[in-house]
Order: sequence, then C-alpha cells, then structure tokens
Amino acid sequence: MSQPLDDIDRRLVLATQGGLPLVARPYHQLAEQLGVSPAELMARLQRMLGNGIIRRIGAVPNHYAIGYTANGMSVWDVPDEVIDELGNRVGELDFVTHCYHRPRRLPEWPYNLFAMVHGGSRDEVLRQVAEIARLLGPACRAHDVLFSTEILKKTGLRIGG
Repeated sequence: MSQPLDDIDRRLVLATQGGLPLVARPYHQLAEQLGVSPAELMARLQRMLGNGIIRRIGAVPNHYAIGYTANGMSVWDVPDEVIDELGNRVGELDFVTHCYHRPRRLPEWPYNLFAMVHGGSRDEVLRQVAEIARLLGPACRAHDVLFSTEILKKTGLRIGG
C-alpha cells in the first residue's frame, strides 16, 4: 500500500463494503454522503483499486433470488499445456460465472479446471456441463459436477467503523 487510508477513504470503504446504494447514480449519492465531488470519489476508488487497497468493484448477485436454484461447480481434468486456452474459451460461455485453474491433488483429485454454472434446475446445469464437455472435446479426460447444497453468505474483508 503506497499511502495509508485517510478519513475520507476509510469512510468510503465503510460506506461501500456492504454494497453500493441501489439508486440510479450510486457514486453521486456516496459523494454527497461523504461531502466530496463525484469526480473525487471516483478518483479515490481508482487509486485504491490501483494500490490494491480494494481488489474490485462488482455486482454479487443472489442467484436464488433471480431464479437460479441449481448451482454446480464443474471440475475438469485437462492437459496443463492447454489449460489457459481452454479456460479462456470456457470462461467466455455466457452461462459460466467464473472459471479458473487450480492445482491437482493427486491421486484423489485429478481436476485442474473449474467452471461455475447456474441454472433453474439440475438438468439445466447438466446440459450446460455437457456443452462445456463438447467444447473441450478430447482434451477432457474426466469431469464431475459438485452441486451446492446450501446458501453461504459471500462477503469480503470488512473493516470496523
């Protein structure tokens, strides 16, 4: 971190760590709340992103609330020498919400490519997994799907007020 958080930065993190206001212009509302201009607020966020103080600003949807009640982490055993290319192709599919490379844990866990998919039913998720299998073709040596069994609250690091 190149410089410590000042009072406004700290208040900005506190104001946003639970989510942005659900209004048409959330950054303007936050700027007004903190007593700074929208341009200053955006510059502060950009600086904190650049410094690594915050990692990202993004939406975290509640998949169940929008009708996706079946969630499956598909896991794939593909050759390491093509994992970047294949991972990029899988990650571009519109039904894949995140896709990443993880180390194998042999002999119990041969999978090195992970892709999260969501659907309205397990059958829909399985159809999506079959589409990934077709895309991977002969590079897919094995795969499985791990279905979610409960909802966990996803939150990042929180700082106290």
